[in-house]
Amino acid sequence: MTIFCKELRSGAVSFLIWTTVVGGLMAVCVGMYPSFADSMGSVSELFAGMGDFSAAFGLDRLQFGTILGFYGTECGNILGLGGAFYAALTAMGLLAGEEGNHTAEFLLTHPVSRLQTAAEKLAALTALVLGLNLICFACGAGGILLIGEEAEWGDLLRYHGALLLMQLEIGGLCFGLSALLRRGGLGLAMGLTALLYFAGLLINLDQGLDWLRFLTPYYYADAARLFAGETQTAPVLSGCALGALGMGFGLWRYTRKDIAA
Repeated sequence: MTIFCKELRSGAVSFLIWTTVVGGLMAVCVGMYPSFADSMGSVSELFAGMGDFSAAFGLDRLQFGTILGFYGTECGNILGLGGAFYAALTAMGLLAGEEGNHTAEFLLTHPVSRLQTAAEKLAALTALVLGLNLICFACGAGGILLIGEEAEWGDLLRYHGALLLMQLEIGGLCFGLSALLRRGGLGLAMGLTALLYFAGLLINLDQGLDWLRFLTPYYYADAARLFAGETQTAPVLSGCALGALGMGFGLWRYTRKDIAA
């Protein structure tokens, strides 16, 4: 587990920054809810009547005046985007970073197989993403308790579970892509995440693009759908398959690629 621990230490600063920013923003948003609670009814009506804009972000289906609706709109977007960017950026640098930072020649001289190296890096990615989500959930749930609001905790747990799965899927895809690169792909990681996010918005705007639900995890991690009780079995299974495919490809490719010094 040496490589696993090394990756955790290497990513500690980035983890702390992302966790502090994302978790802190979530806590602040929840803390602001009581100040706006009295006017939330009119705000919900306003958002519901904004046409395509409301449909794209699910504002016409979320009850913005409730704590869950407010949480899904504000905190969900913060964690949905922030967590996904963190997972993508972290995953993209795991395998490509060995060549980009010229550490591959040192690592591969040790009695550790390439498969074990890649597997421990993947385990570190999973642990970091899981840790970020646990802390952010604690910030959000703790904020709800502190302001004295009652929430449907089952729905909230399912929502955070969907967000975690979404981030692991994106991380898995970027992990697979990182095995093809010789240097970190910062732009590729951010571009892929943004593309998947906007694909989720397009589904809400055009039913003819409904097939995109099998490609973008932002479909099954949509608060409006989850809180409405819509079943997302097929998109979830598709997302799990895509994430596993990316991880599996990354492990396979790294064991066979010609690594430059």
